[in-house]
Amino acid sequence: MTVPSIPAQGLALDARALDALRRDASADPRATLRQAAGQFEALFMQQLLRSMREAMPKSGMFGGVGHDTYVGMLDQQLSQSLAGRPGGLAETIARQLTRQLAAPGAGEPATAGAAQAAAPGGLRSFRMGASPSLDPQAAERLKASLSRRLDGSQAGFVARMWPHAMAAQRSTGVPAAFVVGQAALESGWGRQEIRHPDGSGTHNLFGIKAAGGWKGATVEVATTEYVDGKPRRCVERFRAYASYEEAFADWASLMSGNARYAPVLRAGQSVSGYASGMQRAGYATDPRYGEKLERTIKQTLMLGRLAT
Repeated sequence: MTVPSIPAQGLALDARALDALRRDASADPRATLRQAAGQFEALFMQQLLRSMREAMPKSGMFGGVGHDTYVGMLDQQLSQSLAGRPGGLAETIARQLTRQLAAPGAGEPATAGAAQAAAPGGLRSFRMGASPSLDPQAAERLKASLSRRLDGSQAGFVARMWPHAMAAQRSTGVPAAFVVGQAALESGWGRQEIRHPDGSGTHNLFGIKAAGGWKGATVEVATTEYVDGKPRRCVERFRAYASYEEAFADWASLMSGNARYAPVLRAGQSVSGYASGMQRAGYATDPRYGEKLERTIKQTLMLGRLAT
């Protein structure tokens, strides 16, 4: 049986959403089961997100009043956006509950009451690893699925690059979130990383060109530069690294060793000061670079709460 995409809208922890599910069960039991399955997956994902975040090292940079509340809200938003996608746990739960609904007893017709008992009622008592009739291997499948989804997301990018950014912070004094934010802007959150002709990555997330006496590996790629405020396509030679650790270390060396970036390093904890300073120092030719960098760093500061 093919189960359609399952939206996870209106988290069932909200009493109003739970009541709405119960009302819908009377009119369309099968559709309600699909919604309930999406809710189970969202709740399970929220638990996994919390566990993954708690397992990460704490930097102390993002603490403060309301921190836990904010992070909880972010967890809920992420779990809602990730749940209910094709191939996820929700489809497995929906199939199992649909079979139960279709055959509640020998010759006994399915009822809306069965749907209410099987779906929304179970949400109130949901706990990690305790969903009804759930295959024990489903939890492991969901963990793997969630890891893959986070790995390709903006939050996943921040988490992967955070240790390298912390090393750059110790070297330059630039906050790790600023460093990751700049890498995110330059590489499209890692999705537009500069690559070799064979498709392999260069680990160059900062768009650093092969100038200034660079003796390492290089790669030529087409890029956009702004001349007199107008975009122009051209081919430039960029540095290539063996790892992200090496790329962040080279960025830190560039910041510390080039006098034109000295005012940027003195900007301290100011996001706007750092972003505008980078534009004035000529890090990029885009006339809106400072504005874009400031916006990306602010987004990174929010996502950093998952990485710390």
